[in-house]
Order: sequence, then structure tokens, then C-alpha cells
Amino acid sequence: MPIQSKLPAVGTTIFSVMSALAAEHGAINLSQGFPDYPCDPALLEALAAAAHAGHNQYAPMAGLPALRAVIAAKLQLQHGIAVDADSEITVTAGATQALFTAIACVLQAGDEAILLDPSYDSYAPSILAQGAKPVHIALMAPDFKVDWEQVEHAVTPRTRLILINNPNNPATSVFSAADLDALAAIAERHDLLVLADEVYEHLIYDGATHQSVLTHPALRARSFAVYSFGKTFHATGWKIGYCESPRLP
Repeated sequence: MPIQSKLPAVGTTIFSVMSALAAEHGAINLSQGFPDYPCDPALLEALAAAAHAGHNQYAPMAGLPALRAVIAAKLQLQHGIAVDADSEITVTAGATQALFTAIACVLQAGDEAILLDPSYDSYAPSILAQGAKPVHIALMAPDFKVDWEQVEHAVTPRTRLILINNPNNPATSVFSAADLDALAAIAERHDLLVLADEVYEHLIYDGATHQSVLTHPALRARSFAVYSFGKTFHATGWKIGYCESPRLP
């Protein structure tokens, strides 16, 4: 019996294509977010110590309580927010799993989700896999800023979710406080949820400050915020991410 793909128009990821070409031609690979320098030796020593201590078995579905507690403390230190480690943090097998899980949780067949392009290539297929429709809004060149008026015009009665990537990969643009205010106004006006991919939160330069949805009370109340230890500690093969989300409406 032939297999019928749910995503017949989705081919091999561009990361796989470009990384294979870079390997074939001995080129510098700027297409995929893995580093070409080693992990911090202290991190590797901590991994070895944990393995030798027997920490090799199944963890609770939401992640180890001790890890979730440390993540909550990190968010408290970084953003000054109180997070319930037991009910608001979920540890995942990389940020991509957190993104897919959030999308699968909130989107039903026939729903719509707004994407800001260019965007990570897992977003649209994850939406399509739920029978929902991705609605693409192009960021404005040359600074790749968001036209929030265009975003609001794209909202329909079927719109359920807005996905943002801040800092943006690959455009590298970052949100301002005014961007968060504009996003919050649209989300509140139309009762939308927000999925914030903030895996590059620490790659902020030129004296700028990362503007997280977690620091904006109106957005935090209706947002999933997704992070990646792999990106932060340049250990992408370990595939450890997490999602912070309060009890959503």
C-alpha cells in the first residue's frame, strides 16, 4: 500500500542540502547553526560526571525537577519574574520539539497561524501537519523590521497563533520594546496566542537588550517562550531545550 505524505510539498530541509554541499566542496558552512569550535571543558566534565553518577535513565515527562528549578531560577535572575517550575516549564528534546508541541497543542484543522518571514523552516510544516494554514508576512528590508499594520490586516476569524523569532534567524533583526507593545495590542484585540522562538536570546550586540515576551505582562499571559541549551552552550547535538508558558487562556 503506498504511503501518502501529509506534507507532499515539503522536501529535504535546506539545512541538510546546504550542509551536504559544504561538505562536498570543502566550503565554510554558514547555512546551519552549529559551531566549529569545542564545548567548554567544564561542560564536558559535568556531562561525564553526571553519566558516571548514573543519570542515564528516563526523566519525568516535563523534565527533571532539579533542572526545571534551575531554569526557573535562571529566568528569575535574568528577567526578574517568578516562574512555577512545576507547572510553567517543560524540558524538551531540543527547541524544535518544543515549537512543534506548542503548535500541535493549539492549532486545529482549519485554523491559521501568522509567520514572519524569513523564518525557521520547521514552522510552516508543523502548522500544515495540523491541517492548519500558515499565513506568511515578509519582514521589511533592509532592516527586516515588522510591519505590524500588515500583520493586523492578516488576522482573520480563523487566526489562532502568531509565531515570532527574536532574535531572528536568519535575518538577525531584534524586537524593540515598541514591537512587543504592538504585538501585545494585536494579540489582545483578537485574542491570539503567541509562540516566541527566543533560542538566540544571548546573541545580542551593540549594547542592545533582549526584549522577551516574558518581560511583557500582557504577552507573558498568552505566550509560549522557547529556548535552547544547545544554542546557548554551542552543544547542538545534545538537543536540550525548554518551553516556559503560564496557564494560557
